[in-house]
Amino acid sequence: MFTGIVEELGTVASRDGMKLRIAATTVTEGAAIGDSIAVNGCCLTVVVLGEGWWEADVTDESYARTNLGDLRPGDPVNLERPVRVEDRLGGHIVQGHVDAVGEVVEPAPDLRIRMPQDLLRYVVAKGSVAVDGISLTVVEPTDDGFTVAVIPHTAAVTTLGSAGPGHRVNLEVDIMAKHVERLLAAHLAAPAADDPSAPAALSGPGGPT
Repeated sequence: MFTGIVEELGTVASRDGMKLRIAATTVTEGAAIGDSIAVNGCCLTVVVLGEGWWEADVTDESYARTNLGDLRPGDPVNLERPVRVEDRLGGHIVQGHVDAVGEVVEPAPDLRIRMPQDLLRYVVAKGSVAVDGISLTVVEPTDDGFTVAVIPHTAAVTTLGSAGPGHRVNLEVDIMAKHVERLLAAHLAAPAADDPSAPAALSGPGGPT
């Protein structure tokens, strides 16, 4: 579980098949084999640790469904370690499970992102969304995505500062919105109690008498 508050701007050191090596110092402090680190919002598992770098195994599925497949040596990446129980939740609950890849239409500071139509229902004004693992507040939903006002600090310490039009970004919508939708779906689909077409309740042990 993550918060979407980027701890470090790392660099892709190498990419060899499944092996993705990231140059970093902050997120490797106290890290161990098997720990999770979010790279551009994708939760990856540490499989090798070195001095100033770490490696993860990335499957073809992950490469295909995220922007990790676009990465080349020298590219910057947003890094975050998992949240601890005693940490402040400075952003919002981020799982590190990318929902889709979006596209930058207008760069920061007036960032505009295009996203798949099936995710638009989860985006609301002043709601939260993770873009490349960065917790951001939606300014305004649009017909094909949303806008965000990026402060100078965020642009300086994350990849958003260099993301121009056409740049692909990993998107994770608010998990709470998806849970609410799931919980309400059965109630919204159920017929009203006074609906004459609704099937009669069955009587029996524990049932109506």
